[in-house]
Amino acid sequence: MTQSMSPTRTRGVSQWLALIIGAVYLLVGAAGFLVTGFSGFAEHDHSQTLLGFAINPLHNIVHLLIGIVGVSLSSTLGRARTFGWLLVAGYGAAFVYGLFAVGNPDINFLNINAADNGLHALSVLAGLAIALWPQRKAATSSY
Repeated sequence: MTQSMSPTRTRGVSQWLALIIGAVYLLVGAAGFLVTGFSGFAEHDHSQTLLGFAINPLHNIVHLLIGIVGVSLSSTLGRARTFGWLLVAGYGAAFVYGLFAVGNPDINFLNINAADNGLHALSVLAGLAIALWPQRKAATSSY
């Protein structure tokens, strides 16, 4: 009788980070709608906050999309790393945008506040961790 030797597939650190961060963004996006509802789609209203972070329905949709992408791309190491680079580029741009948008309601259509800017900077670092985390070396067997 022969035993089937199929390799076990395990998630790497980058994949777990992409999955977890994606799931968190999904939850934050969904919870955001409990605060904002669906009205005032791109309204600048800092009274609408979730855990101190200013939000509006457009901001919630962005979080949902990031979450979907993170969960979807966590399936392989290469895809997870792509998600990491997407976080770096997207949240790097959001951080720069936020530097100008905070305090300027004319351009602040995502309702960003200073707390959001801090989270965007942390999201860039998380993206770098996902994209650059060293891959585990595969175990080799000798017969």
